[in-house]
Amino acid sequence: MKKILVIDDNEAVCTALLTLFQLQGYQVLLAQSPELALQLLARQTVDLILQDMNFAQGEMSGEQGKNLFYQLRSAYPATPLVLMTAWTQLDMVVELVKAGATDYIAKPWDDQRLLTTVANVLKLSELSQQQQQAQRRQQERLASFDGKDLAGLVFASTAMEQLLQMALQLAPSNAAVLITGENGAGKEGIAQVLHANSDRRLQPLIKVNMGALPADLMEAELFGAEVGAYSGASKTRIGRFEAADGGSLFLDEIGNLSLSGQMKLLRVLQTGEFERLGSSQTRKVDVRIISATNSDLTQAIATGQFRQDLYYRINVVQLHLPALRQRLDDIIPLARHFLAGTKTLTAEAEQALRQYSWPGNVRELQNLCQRALLLTPGEAIDVADLGLPQDSGSKKSLDDLDKTEIELALSAAEGIVSRAAKALGISRQALYRRMEFYGITPP
Repeated sequence: MKKILVIDDNEAVCTALLTLFQLQGYQVLLAQSPELALQLLARQTVDLILQDMNFAQGEMSGEQGKNLFYQLRSAYPATPLVLMTAWTQLDMVVELVKAGATDYIAKPWDDQRLLTTVANVLKLSELSQQQQQAQRRQQERLASFDGKDLAGLVFASTAMEQLLQMALQLAPSNAAVLITGENGAGKEGIAQVLHANSDRRLQPLIKVNMGALPADLMEAELFGAEVGAYSGASKTRIGRFEAADGGSLFLDEIGNLSLSGQMKLLRVLQTGEFERLGSSQTRKVDVRIISATNSDLTQAIATGQFRQDLYYRINVVQLHLPALRQRLDDIIPLARHFLAGTKTLTAEAEQALRQYSWPGNVRELQNLCQRALLLTPGEAIDVADLGLPQDSGSKKSLDDLDKTEIELALSAAEGIVSRAAKALGISRQALYRRMEFYGITPP
């Protein structure tokens, strides 16, 4: 319930405003003098101050109200303040508005206009507070990453902040890390952060797409091959493990590796030793293993498609990267990053981007932005320029939302219900009703 302080020496005015605001669901505090108002504000906070300009019988200059205004503005600069009087000259009103008064209401007032003004002022104040909170969180977020190499990652969500904090905590160790998440979510970026903030950062980070390795070439790709080891091997070939010696090896899509490939990989992970194809000389390397997969490896183990002993080797610590649809606050910053400041997004385009489900995650968003840059003739990109599927901008109905989706939206919106509702495409009141139904409180 929003709290309004009315400062007016006229008891009839106070009673009328008390009744008017209470009928609209506001909590109202009354003070009939500047001294009482200051005493009251010293004990509790309010959301809006509605202040008269004259407080003595026959006083019409507005000087009393002017002095009180500057006291209040100095002591409570963030609290919106609306002036109300029948006597003050226009030049004084202009002066006080320039000095920070939010609005001005003339007596006698129109009830509907006054209520509209109060509602608008409170809404703007709430949005301003949310923006300030977001800016403070962003400043704190940036400060917490001061001196760290984030490998160019762009983010604004709490989920990504927490993931990166964990990655930075793990970076100095040699522990094997398994990064899980959907295709295109940005798992390679997390691997780069792990390497860039480790003691191995001056050594190479070698990347291998395990699912793209042909079974007959897997051993040569990973461990190298001597001249004549296979048809066409006209010179010695260094494998990825040797190339990564002293650094890190990123094994992407490891869940797609064949069982025979898994067996060969397991040995080198256990001992650090291997032989080039066509050679009997044992070689040893010092490599930090970072793996990634979009597969459920525990399910693959249960069905015999992935070795359990290999799983334990690559999964000393697991980092899960949420899908882009679960990181709503990252969508617009990423889109602006991909647009590189050359074009802007309209408010409607931003809303459409937030409402889309992003099955292709960050990679799909990047491709979409690149296409929009090429095909949009003007400086502003609108919904039609995005080329999203027809149903992507449709509003969700209340029945479409389950408890998990609402909790994810609230988490991504950092507990701000209005932002979560906007991202879900429903009204704030509708979201509150569904939260009450599921017994959800904002985080």
